[in-house]
Formats: sequence, C-alpha cells, structure tokens
Amino acid sequence: MTSTAYILLGITYYVLAMAIIVVVLNLMSSKERKRYQKEISDLERNKNLIISASILSELNKVESLINNDDLREIYEGWLERFKQIKDEEVPKITDALIEIEDLFNDKKYPELKDKISKIELDIYYVKSKANALLEEIKTITLSEEKNRETITKLKATYREIVSKYNNNKNDYKEISAPLELQFENVDKLFSAFEVAMDNNSYTEVGKIVRAIDDTIGNLGIIIDEAPSIVLMGKGIIPKKITELEDIEKKMHKEGYNLDYLNIAYNVAEVNKKVNDIFTRLSVLNVEDSIFELKTIIDYFDSIFNDFDKERISRKIFEEYTRTILVKTKKLQKINNDLYKKLDSIKYSYDLTDEDVKVIDVIKDELASIEHDYNEIISAHRTKSFAFSRLSKEMELLNVRLTKSEDKLEAALRSLGSLKEDELRAREQLDEIKDILKKAKIKINSYKLPITPKIYYIQLSEATMAIKEMVKELEKKPISIKVLNTRVDTARDLVLKLYNTSNETIKTAQMAELAIVYGNRYRPINREVDLGITKAETAFYKGNFKGSLENAISAINLVEPGIHKRLLEYSQK
Repeated sequence: MTSTAYILLGITYYVLAMAIIVVVLNLMSSKERKRYQKEISDLERNKNLIISASILSELNKVESLINNDDLREIYEGWLERFKQIKDEEVPKITDALIEIEDLFNDKKYPELKDKISKIELDIYYVKSKANALLEEIKTITLSEEKNRETITKLKATYREIVSKYNNNKNDYKEISAPLELQFENVDKLFSAFEVAMDNNSYTEVGKIVRAIDDTIGNLGIIIDEAPSIVLMGKGIIPKKITELEDIEKKMHKEGYNLDYLNIAYNVAEVNKKVNDIFTRLSVLNVEDSIFELKTIIDYFDSIFNDFDKERISRKIFEEYTRTILVKTKKLQKINNDLYKKLDSIKYSYDLTDEDVKVIDVIKDELASIEHDYNEIISAHRTKSFAFSRLSKEMELLNVRLTKSEDKLEAALRSLGSLKEDELRAREQLDEIKDILKKAKIKINSYKLPITPKIYYIQLSEATMAIKEMVKELEKKPISIKVLNTRVDTARDLVLKLYNTSNETIKTAQMAELAIVYGNRYRPINREVDLGITKAETAFYKGNFKGSLENAISAINLVEPGIHKRLLEYSQK
C-alpha cells in the first residue's frame, strides 16, 4: 500500500471520528435542552395553579353571607390579599418565566439553572400563601356544615349526660342544684348557637361552640366521677375513720404505743381535705378529687398495716424478752466459770494475758448486753416506744448476743484443745518410742559386717529429740506451742531413722546377693573378678550401696539386665 493510500485512510478515520463527536455532542445538547424545556413547562403549569377557581368561588360565598361589619371587614382583608397575589406576585413570576425562556432560547444553560432554582422557590412561597388564604376562607364557608356536625355530636353527648343524671339522681344529691343550673346554661348556649347561625355571626359561632364543648366535657367528667367521690368521701372514708379510732383505743388499752402514727392529727387533716373536696364539688370542680380520695384511702390501709405490724412486733418482742435473758444468763455463767479457772489454765499452759484477753472481752460484752436489755425492758414498761421499735432493738441485741456466743464457743474450743494437745503428745510419745524400738530391731535383724555411721548419727538425734519431748511434758507450766514443735521434731527424726534402718538392711541384702551371684563368673572373667572384689571390700567397710553398684556393674558385663532380675528376686 502506498503512502498516499495511508494518508487517505487516516483522513477518512479523522473525518469519521469528528462526525461521531459532533453527533454525540448534538445528542447531549438535545437531551439537556429537552430537560430544561420540561422544567420550564412544569414551572409554567405550577404558576397557573396558584390562582385557582376555588378561591374566587369561596370568596363569592363569603360575600353572600355578609350581614355584619365584622364579617365584612374579614372579607375585605381576604380580598385584598387575593388581589396582591393575583396582581403583584403572580405577574412577577410571569416576568421571571419570560426571562428564563429567553435564556433557554439563547442556550445560556449555566444562568438558566440558577434562575430555575430561584423561580421554583418563588412559586412555592406564593402558592403556600394562596393555599393558606383558601383555608382561612373555608373556615367561614364551611363553618356552618362543620359547626352543625359538631353541635349534633355535642347534643348527643349532652343527652347521654342528662339521661344518666335523671336515671341516677340519688347519686347526685350533693350537687343536684349546681348540676341543673349548668344544664340550663348549656341549653342557653345551644339557643345562642342557633341565633348566631341565623345571623351569620360566624366569629361568635366559634366561641359558642367552644364554650358548649368545654361545658359538656366538664359535665361528663362530673357525671362520671361525682358518684365515686361521694361514695369515698361520705361512705368509705368515714367508716375507715371510725374503724381506725376504735382499733386505736383498743390497742392503747392493751399497752400499745401508737403515738408515732399521729392518728388524731392525720384524721383531722383528712376531714379538712374531704371538706375541701366537697366544697369544690359544690361548684362542679372535681380536679384531682378522685386521686386525693384514693390517696387518703391508701393512707388508712397503711395505718391498718401498721397495726398488724405492731401486733406481730409485740409477739417477736415478747419472745426475745424470754430467750435473750435466758441465753445471756447461761453465757455469763459459763464465762464466769471459765474466768475462775483462768489463772490455773494460764499457769498450766504458759499463756499470756493477751492469749486469754477474749474472756475479758466476752465478759464486758455480756454485761453491756444485759444493761441494754434492762434499758429496753424499762422502756417497754413505761410505754415509751412502739413495739416495732422495741422488737427491732431486741433483734439487734440478739445479733450481738449471738456474736458473743460464737466468741465464747471459739474460746472454749481453743482452751479445751490445749489439754487435748497435751494428751495427744503423751500418746504420740509412746508411738514414737515404739517406732524407735522397731528401727533398732530392724538394724539388728541382719548380721551386718559394720553398721553405717549415718545410723548412729540419726539414732543420737532421734534419742535427743525424744528426751526434749519428755522434758517438755514434765515442765510446769507446759508451753503447748513448744510441745507441739518437740513432738513434730521427734516424730520426724524417728521416722527418718526407721527409714534409714530399713533401707540399709535392704541394700545390704541385695549387695550380698549380687556378690554371691557374681562369684560364678569370677573364674571365667577377670573384669568380673575385679568388680566383685571391689564389691566385697566395700561391703565389709559398710558401704553397701557402693558394694551393690560395683557388683551389678561387674555382672552386667557378662549378663546384661542383671539389676532388674536381682531386684525381682529380692522382692520374692
């Protein structure tokens, strides 16, 4: 292919690429143009919807209803606001839309985008004002229908209230006069509503409807709550007061102190509160009355619970008065007996004052408990406190007494263990001597060529430890701490001696057995002969362990594993 052909091919590709770019740009421009065109069309439609026929229609309805100066003034205000929207604010939006169309036609899209955003906000603002105006106008044009509907519902509610009153007049004797007067007021308000509707006094109608609604709502509450208020205030609460005062008198005669309940004062305050509730009820004010009366009833129930608590507390108190006194006297007797023997115990077991200080502490605690017990009994006799407080004091006193009892039991166990330790040490002395005897018998049970020196050292130590133990047992007083140390030392040393005796005999037996077994190989193996000779030398010097090791090493040269077989043989 020639160079000219390459050039022509390149030009062709370039032209095609440029053509594609142009087409793509045109398509993008067309798409953007259509989008802006749609947005402008939507703005135009939304502008036209600002002034709806509904506003003019509703204004015409209001104009036909005007029959007083107040309504005319309201109408003229609405008309002025409508004209402002129609003749001033909508034309401004129209001018802005024309400006947008010019920018669109000139393809000034960056400026067009900002203008569209601004005009959208302006249309929304003006449309909101128009909608608000329409709603205000409808409050008049639709007021008759709404008010009639509201009044119809209120009349139905009112008839139910009156019917409930007439069917249960006995429940409303306390407030029949003010209730019937209020019924008359409601009837007058209904009549005033009809007059206002006939005169198109829509501003007055709203006030009348609200007044009727409030009055009937209050009547409904009164009709619902008044019987309960009367039942609680005139029936339940007086009965509870009578019952409360009767129980208080009876319990007072039985010796109960109920001053802390302030019953007389609280009953007087309850009567004041009930009178205030009925004073408010007479003017048809029942606000919080049910709550206050229920609170009063709850108070009386709590007082009855307090009475029950006092009865239970008295039983608890009387039980404690018996058990605490008996236990205190018993513990004092035990502690005093122990206190009398204290000097003898201290001397016998070398105890310091600090070691037996707990006995003095317990003595003081029991004396304090007895004093406090007498104070509580004195308060009971003078009726100074309620049984609930006295039983609580007795309960705390019983806790203190239990703690002192635990201390005394611990002290008795501790002091009693001193004598037990002494007796146990004397028993263990015999056991230790017996072990020593067995150790001696064991070492003499096999004819050793020489007894190892370690045996005599341990025998001397064990014998000395036993002497020290005997010496401590013969002391007056005995120091239990030192005695226990002497017992532990003597026992450990004797057991050590016994183990040494046992191990020495066992090792000597195995060594002799190995030497005898190895003699068969001496004539045939010089190394075995030398090893057995070393074993014999060590054996007669009392080095039984070394003897055993030499014998096993020598035999192992001709009979590997001999150590295991010798061990099994010795254990048969």
